[in-house]
Amino acid sequence: MDTVAVGDLQIGDDHPPRIMGVLNVSPESPYDPSVYHDAAEAASYVEESLVAEGADIVDVGLESANKRSQTLSADEELDRLDLAVRTIERVDGDVVFSIETRYADVADEALSRGFDMVNDVCGFADPDMADVTSAHDAAVVAMASPPDLDRPGAVDDVDWATERSAAWAEDASYVDRLYASLERDGFTEKTIVDPAFGGWSQDKTLEDDRETLRRLREFRALDRPMLVSINRKNFLKSIVDRDTAGALPASLAATSMAVERGAHVIRTHDVAETRDAALVGREFARNRVRTEFVEERDVTNDRELRRHVRRVGGSSADIATSKRRAVTVYGLDPSDRRHVVDTVAKTSLTAFGTGPLLLVGPGPAFDRLATTLESIDGTVSRIAADLHRVGSNEKAYTRWD
Repeated sequence: MDTVAVGDLQIGDDHPPRIMGVLNVSPESPYDPSVYHDAAEAASYVEESLVAEGADIVDVGLESANKRSQTLSADEELDRLDLAVRTIERVDGDVVFSIETRYADVADEALSRGFDMVNDVCGFADPDMADVTSAHDAAVVAMASPPDLDRPGAVDDVDWATERSAAWAEDASYVDRLYASLERDGFTEKTIVDPAFGGWSQDKTLEDDRETLRRLREFRALDRPMLVSINRKNFLKSIVDRDTAGALPASLAATSMAVERGAHVIRTHDVAETRDAALVGREFARNRVRTEFVEERDVTNDRELRRHVRRVGGSSADIATSKRRAVTVYGLDPSDRRHVVDTVAKTSLTAFGTGPLLLVGPGPAFDRLATTLESIDGTVSRIAADLHRVGSNEKAYTRWD
């Protein structure tokens, strides 16, 4: 899992969950407490209600992303950017500022005027967004979305039969379509993925969001940090039969679950409470081995394992998936790599990938492989020590359906 740096803020598995608070300079935004039209008042809100309560990132919205609101043009967003810039210039606090926009021109201007990262709700639908953020060496959140600037998040509107195949489109679940949307255009070195919780399209159902949360761990196979925005969402309110005002407890429960399943950034209007829930989720996350050379993958069932295998070009038909564990091995030179692959072939493990090696098999087999490799000098012996840790890692408590 890659780590993304935004200035001094590190986002990834080796760091605490990060909390993204929300400031809107969009009068049409539905959540009134976050909407401001005066730079001084907006800055006070950021300092007193977001940063002071534990926000690591402040996401500034220039327009409402609600599907019932009219989409602004890039020029209209740029007209509102001045207020956002005046606001962040007044803030005296250690916080990262994110601009929420779908337009590369707006992102370029915002990053040039003090913003640190971009939250792209259209997921690179603007073909210049990746180049702009890369040129600024800026992090960018890419939300699962069709390649259309007017339809953020509407993955069901994609002609998947043409883009993939008729058979794939017929069999694909909603989560499959989300995953494929995120894969479509690739990633920058600092991309954070967002699986698009919320009512983004007419066809999306509450059960789609529930299934996304159930299967959230699958998105870890993309090897990118993950942002989720689940605060007081309808799919949670419907479970507990609460309105928006009463939905905070359900949001906090889901936040802990999301972090335990691999989320790294939580976008919220309830900063202090969400921070606490996220830290609880992190405390009970799986304890996987992660070193310079070896990363134990977070897999608890067949679907999650298949995502990792397919990601490196392997076929899930090549593995028996019952109670498997997955480990990526990095840093092998060609000679060491060949030695490891040849040794793996003599075990019950399977090796995948042309770059870093993905090793799949039962936990005890990693321990046996390590015993064979530990007599080899150099990098291989160091990997062997890490693989022994994988084999004995009872605290990973792998679960399987």
